[in-house]
Amino acid sequence: MYEVVAENMIDMWMTLFKAESEEEFERIEKMGVPIMNEVIKAYRQVTASPEYREIERIRLRASHDEAQALYNMERTVTERWMGEVANRDAMIANRDAMIADKNAELARMEQKIALLKTTGGITCQVEK
Repeated sequence: MYEVVAENMIDMWMTLFKAESEEEFERIEKMGVPIMNEVIKAYRQVTASPEYREIERIRLRASHDEAQALYNMERTVTERWMGEVANRDAMIANRDAMIADKNAELARMEQKIALLKTTGGITCQVEK
């Protein structure tokens, strides 16, 4: 039997509070400390009750609902920002096309200037 002194009781309570499996409860019960056995028995009675099971079912459902809501919110935000990125990409592509058109126009004008310089006929004309 386990020697019950104050220091051991604190350790036992801590072990009991951290227990996560039936095997851990059984290990504590084997120590033969009456108060620990009573607590474990009371815990088992409470967790076996319909009220506890209903509360646990509701808690699990709430947890699931919360996770689903977070997932949906994240998906909505992602879709919104993907749309925004697509719009910005389209604007950039449009501006790139405008720049390419202006660069082509500039190249044509530079060719005309070069032609005029080589032929010696620089005149001041404005094209429309």
